[in-house]
Amino acid sequence: MTRDKNKIPITILICDDDEDDRMLTQQALEDAHVANSVRFVEDGEQLLDYLYQRGEYAGETGKAPRPGLILLDLNMPKMDGREALKVIKGDETLRNIPIVVLTTSGLDQDIVRSYQLGVNSFITKPVTFSGLVEAMNVLGRYWLEIVELPPTAA
Repeated sequence: MTRDKNKIPITILICDDDEDDRMLTQQALEDAHVANSVRFVEDGEQLLDYLYQRGEYAGETGKAPRPGLILLDLNMPKMDGREALKVIKGDETLRNIPIVVLTTSGLDQDIVRSYQLGVNSFITKPVTFSGLVEAMNVLGRYWLEIVELPPTAA
């Protein structure tokens, strides 16, 4: 799904430590006909390396295109989603990238804290694959067709 035929489709960056969840989310995006480029990182540290184009993402042009949307899990090893969210939203060069928390947690404190840190939306992962496809369909329509996103070069 692209918002406008004259615009380059945005890259969706998914940060989730669970390999099965990454695979299911990618399949759900495909089933929801979201044709955008999807990239994956496994924890908050890797997410920041990707965004700052350092470590394994340094150097090679195109290896880590600036995402137009980040789907972020909260509970991950090394650096969790809350910590990464705090860094991203505290950085003037990154804060305009929309971030949607996509997590198994539905705890009120996680929802409140995520919004306090600047998340744009909070979605509790559906328990069924068909529910995940529907969530990705709605997410794709909303974030990629309806809202105006900042230019990815900004």
